[in-house]
This record gives sequence, C-alpha cells and structure tokens, in this order.
Amino acid sequence: MSLTPGLSSRLDKLVARHGEVSAQLADPGISGSDIARLSKEYSDLTPVVDCIAALRKAESERADLQAMLGGDDAEMRDLAQSEMAALDKSIPELEGRIKIMLLPKDEADERNAILELRAGTGGEEAALFAGELFRMYQRYATLKGWKFEIMELSETGIGGFKEAIASITGRNVFERLKFESGVHRVQRVPETENNGRVHTSAATVAVLPEAEEVDIKIEDKDLRIDVFRSSGPGGQSVNTTDSAVRITHIPTGIVVSQQDEKSQHKNKAKGMKVLRARLYERERQQKAAARAASRKSQVGSGDRSERIRTYNFPQGRVSDHRINLTLYKIDKVMSGEALDEIIDPLIAEDQAERLAAEE
Repeated sequence: MSLTPGLSSRLDKLVARHGEVSAQLADPGISGSDIARLSKEYSDLTPVVDCIAALRKAESERADLQAMLGGDDAEMRDLAQSEMAALDKSIPELEGRIKIMLLPKDEADERNAILELRAGTGGEEAALFAGELFRMYQRYATLKGWKFEIMELSETGIGGFKEAIASITGRNVFERLKFESGVHRVQRVPETENNGRVHTSAATVAVLPEAEEVDIKIEDKDLRIDVFRSSGPGGQSVNTTDSAVRITHIPTGIVVSQQDEKSQHKNKAKGMKVLRARLYERERQQKAAARAASRKSQVGSGDRSERIRTYNFPQGRVSDHRINLTLYKIDKVMSGEALDEIIDPLIAEDQAERLAAEE
C-alpha cells in the first residue's frame, strides 16, 4: 500500500466521522438546522468513505490471495496469481481516487457563475465569434440541466455580440466552467472576405463565481450610480425612460452597466449581482496568487489575457493550448456536445498538479 501512515490514519478518522454523522442524523431529537448541516457533511463524506471501503476490501482480498500462493495446489496458485494481477492494478487506482477526493476543495466550485464574453481583436468577425461562443455555453448549460439567464447583451445587429453577460445556475457550475476564462481565438474565412483568406479573431471569456451579499460587503459610499436612457440596435432593449444603470465601484474602479430591463430597480439589482461577482473573483485571485507565489499553475490562472484555445474552422479542429489537446470535432464542440471532452481533461490536469504539489 502506497498510502502513508498519516494518510491511513486520516482515512480511519473520516470513516469514523461518517459513522458519527449517520448516528446523529438518526437521532429523533435532531434540530432542523442540524439536519441541513449534517446532511451536507454526510453527502460529502459518503463518496470517499465508499472508496475507502472498496480499497480495504481489495487489500484484504489481496492478502488472502498472497497466502494462497504458498499452497501446494498449482491450479489454485495460478488462479491466485491472475486475481492478484487485477488487484495490483485496481488498488493504486483506488488510492489515486481517494487522494484526489481529499484535495482541498475550491470553496467556489459549488457556486453558480456569471459568464462574461467580450469581442476582442477582429472587428465584426470577433463579435460574431463572441456570439457563437455565448450560444455554445448556452447549449452546454441546457445539456447539463442548468438555468441560463441572459443579463446583458450588446449586439452588433448581424448576430454578433460586442459584450454578453449571463447568470448560470445549477449544480457545480463554477467547477465545470472555471477553466474557460481567457482568450479564445478563431481562425476561419469570414463571410465578408472575398479572397478566401483565413482571418484570426478573438473573444475574451470570464467565468466568475456568483457571490452573495454575505461574501462581499459593499458600502453605499463606495458606489457611484448613474442612470441613463437605454440604447441598442432596436427592439425591447430601447425605451424612453432613464432606466439603464451604470454602477462604479470607486475603490477598485470596476464599472458595471445594465440596461436589459425596463425597470431601473431591476437593472440596478442585476448590476449589483455582477459587481459582487467581480469583486469576489478579484479577492479570490489575490488569495490564489499569494498561495501560488512559488508555483505557476499550467492549467491556467483564469487570467483574461491568457490565450487558452484556438478554434480552426477550415481544419475542423479545436486546440486547448494549456494541455496540448486537439479535437477534430469543432461542430460538436460549438454545439456544446463535446465541450466535456475538453473540460474533463482540464480538471484532471489541475488535480494532477495539485497532487504533485501536495507530495
């Protein structure tokens, strides 16, 4: 067994704690507030305890087979040898799964997220690509059973977005999407290109964990709120009252504008939601930078200036530069169907890096 004595002792404590929580939940005198807290702890502990049980069962079986190898029956020895080979493969896999489960969790992983997209270099083609990315995440959210609520759209009039913001609500949204932050590059022949030349354009994606009021305290004196008349290419977003809101957080200089709603009150509420998310992410990044001063994550820090992925339409490929992954299924990626084939390896790489740092 490759688990250290210290880690083995920790596993014993987790199993014992799981039993304690189970007994407390079965107590008829338990209070409502304790039920919620203990149920979450029980739910969090159960997968790792199940994995520990599977590991210990495999180890026990291997010890029994080891004893059989010393017997006189040749047929039984051969059988024991073949079964031991399977266990020698599964035991390290179970140990690895347990180690990953015990890694410190990002407290934001279970949160909902604010998705922000902005067209980068490339003019109208960049705006069209930003719109396609936005719809890709919208379709991906639908496939995951998440709620996707558009908060702000700044359209170019022919299907492109200069800027788009959405709230995504569901299970472990931020955990799945956090590595999408950065510069996404597209290579293709624009419809307006007469000579068939491939152009390169870019869009910036930011995924922010949604913050509650208790996470970020914003003082009224730190805000400047301006109201103005909504503007846009036409349709419902335009009205004749000063309902659009621009919120400036004076200490940081962060500015948020909202104009999608006809109500000034609703626009302010949406704007504050985005502002809290940006301030919370700013705080998280500062803490992460302090912790990782001696180690730069190869998966990516979420820096919006980092070029993370290229979508090459003529070759039908999507390449993620952080993990040297290329998929020749650009249509399925853009439809959201194959996005997990990029996200899963990114999460695995992050786990591998953190495991290496723990050793």
